[in-house]
Amino acid sequence: MLLVAVLAAGGYLWNLALAFNSGTRTIPHALSASPPDRSTAAGTSQNILLIGSDTREPGVDARSDTMMLVHLPSDRTGVYIMSIMRDTWTEIPGYGEHKINAAMALGGASLAVETVQNLFDVPIDHVAVVDFDGFRGLTSALGGVPVQNEVPFRGPGGEYFPAGTLRLEGESALSFVRERYAFADGDYQRVKNQQAFLSGLLKHVISAETLTNPFRIHQAVAEMSPYLSVDEALDGVTVGRLALELRGIRSSDIRMFTLPNLGVGTSGDGQSIVIKDDASIAEISTALKSDTVSQYVDNANGENQ
Repeated sequence: MLLVAVLAAGGYLWNLALAFNSGTRTIPHALSASPPDRSTAAGTSQNILLIGSDTREPGVDARSDTMMLVHLPSDRTGVYIMSIMRDTWTEIPGYGEHKINAAMALGGASLAVETVQNLFDVPIDHVAVVDFDGFRGLTSALGGVPVQNEVPFRGPGGEYFPAGTLRLEGESALSFVRERYAFADGDYQRVKNQQAFLSGLLKHVISAETLTNPFRIHQAVAEMSPYLSVDEALDGVTVGRLALELRGIRSSDIRMFTLPNLGVGTSGDGQSIVIKDDASIAEISTALKSDTVSQYVDNANGENQ
């Protein structure tokens, strides 16, 4: 009976990896050939860049609406997700200063990786680009995602999102994470909504309701993977290994924050931009290199209370 159980579990995991690999698209040379040296203190920590875009291909319409840096500490006792404001004004290698979301349009995922690596002076281990159309299929496959909405608003199509707990699915989920014109502070609230959605998604995925339903897990992987582009090393086996390493993670272990900035301003050519905070970037860089992001987040939260 034990052997049958092991074989069944192995076969299921193999099918999940196959569904992931057959659906996802690989981004050739997505990772830098000469990344910054990994600090010895960083150990086996991992930095993963997540990009949300209307398309997975570089080009005029490929600017990234969402950019998040996920840090997994060496001991895998937490998941730290940092949002980077899309209008952050910074140096894009080979192109001078631009909004950080322009990196995708100028050179695809590989240039976005290089830009973030240079910003924090740490290596990016993996990158994943999510086509926003994938939100529809994923949320439907999961039976909706519970989200805690702090600010009520009306989306561009007239849909109203009241304050409180919402269960978002399909087009509603996409509208929730993309709307910014309904808010006085624009992209700042959108980033908060994106974090609220991702928090709800991750909590739902690691809940007993999902983990005890193999069909739902397989359906979610199959629905999402066609809208996902990843680096050459991020295959089904690697994802499965990371999932196994993070098996002890609970919702309270997932921490989200936004890269601090100095507010909005105007670039030399008249664009509305978000001014980066070099001092905060240096602090986060040190935390990433020393694998002390948890302490950084705790200290930052203490200062904000």
